[in-house]
Amino acid sequence: MTDIPATDPATDDGVIDIAGKPYMADAKGSLVPLEMVKPMDKLQDELVRKVLGFARDLSAQIGRFRGHTFEDIGSLEALLAQEYDATIGGRKGNKTLLSFDSRMKIEVKVSDFIDFGPELQIAKTLIDECLNEWSAESRPEIRAIVTRAFNTDKAGCINKSEIFMLLRLDIEDERWRRAMDAIREAMRVVGSKTYLRFYERASADAAWEPVTIDLARAS
Repeated sequence: MTDIPATDPATDDGVIDIAGKPYMADAKGSLVPLEMVKPMDKLQDELVRKVLGFARDLSAQIGRFRGHTFEDIGSLEALLAQEYDATIGGRKGNKTLLSFDSRMKIEVKVSDFIDFGPELQIAKTLIDECLNEWSAESRPEIRAIVTRAFNTDKAGCINKSEIFMLLRLDIEDERWRRAMDAIREAMRVVGSKTYLRFYERASADAAWEPVTIDLARAS
């Protein structure tokens, strides 16, 4: 396999000049003379490189926009704290900023990533005791939730949403209550991520419409 000269992805057109002759590298890293590359493959290569160039620029622009937005919000908060002894926000850094006419809104949401410690196995044992004692015909919906909650997915992770569903069930059995306490003690915040969301509406009493930046959901 021939060593391929390093190129800048931003300006790389896929053509490599070696001793004055143009080549293109294939998937195996072999150099193919340009005249031997099929026209259809050339057209596809050109399209992919052009679109990816736009995507790379857009990604960088969104990154700068996100950074500038957080800086602007931080500057506003610092100004309010200094001038008015006031803050924007609520629990865990969540905050909402509105335009004066209430037709535009920015939301900052902080989401925690939850994992579970070894206490979860204690909870599972107590839950199994309850289910084994209850008749097989009783509370089938609870059995279904428990099954979904503790069945691991392909990544070996439990179903967190179903675990939280168990916590919402109002069951008086003492072992069940101890199991729910064990689940709460098992919870570990292993990280968090901050999200920006943008909304606008036609009037102050109209429904909010999201301003979509997600490529998969953009109109």
